Amino acid sequence: MNVLIIEDNKDVLENTTELLELSGYKVAGAENGKIGVSKAKELMPDLIICDIMMPEMDGYDVLYYLSIDPKTSTIPFIFLTAKSDAQDFRKGMELGADDYLTKPFEEIDLLKSIERRLNKSDKIKKSFGTNTTASEKGQFDLENVDKDHDLFKNKKKKSFRAKNFIFLQYGSPLYLYYIKKGQVKTFKTNEDGKELITGLYTDNEFFGYHSLLKDDEYSDSAIAVVDTELELIPKEEFNSLIANRREVANEFIKMLSKEVIDKESELLSLAYNSVKKRVADGLIKYFDKYSQEYSRGLQIPREDLANIAGTSTESVIRTLSEFKKDGLITTEGKTIYIKEEKELRGYKY
Repeated sequence: MNVLIIEDNKDVLENTTELLELSGYKVAGAENGKIGVSKAKELMPDLIICDIMMPEMDGYDVLYYLSIDPKTSTIPFIFLTAKSDAQDFRKGMELGADDYLTKPFEEIDLLKSIERRLNKSDKIKKSFGTNTTASEKGQFDLENVDKDHDLFKNKKKKSFRAKNFIFLQYGSPLYLYYIKKGQVKTFKTNEDGKELITGLYTDNEFFGYHSLLKDDEYSDSAIAVVDTELELIPKEEFNSLIANRREVANEFIKMLSKEVIDKESELLSLAYNSVKKRVADGLIKYFDKYSQEYSRGLQIPREDLANIAGTSTESVIRTLSEFKKDGLITTEGKTIYIKEEKELRGYKY
């Protein structure tokens, strides 16, 4: 069994490593949280022992970053720390830690804790293996999904004209949506009627799964950007596959994890970046999603660009004029042509 110890105290790291190696474990060490996260993703250990108070990144952050990555989220995690306050214990367990030992610790207590966590992890893995049929063991890739997959067994087909709503904010979710052909955007509307675009989707992509997974009303609205053909997967079918097919659940967890990271970056951008930077990022986001051929041009409503950049339409128009003067873009009506993709992607002003 492989164990990763993340500990900034050199003596504790060396002593704990020696103890576990004498007990038959293969041990790797990391002297701070940042290195620990990197090593965890590289080595994929069977168990992680982690201190809380560390430079670069503390133990809570280590647990958070590993928990949002589907590949490392199921690795048993034990906090090993001098902090013994009940509040610290509760925070660690709420974040998903499997156990919590305080320094100084008895050697037998550490070994028993490791043994319990590894046995529990092994039982879970065996349970998944026992309950999975041969047909269910195949890979499921959301980016290259097999159209004959059980997910589409009871699908319905529906077409939407451009600018037609697919679902409305606060409505009750009934389907998982898959775009056979077309473009869709999702957006939130506040009490004043102002919009913020939350997602852009195109061919062979799923949307509408957030509300299904949390079993709650839609938190945003969806509208067809162009004439769009959708496949509608009934809520009950989706929930059944998520509950009983591990490979399906894992793929949607991966997608949600990526979205969490992307949304964090977008929030930071809205909070700290200039209007010009946000408009530049919005342009790149549109082209990356709907064209990727930057010189061919793309029709982008100025209101949509404002809603994705979190600014006014007037500010977007002024910014686009400045980009034209700087030679970054050209325009013909609503069509925008990107002339300097690298400069626009790395825009910092």
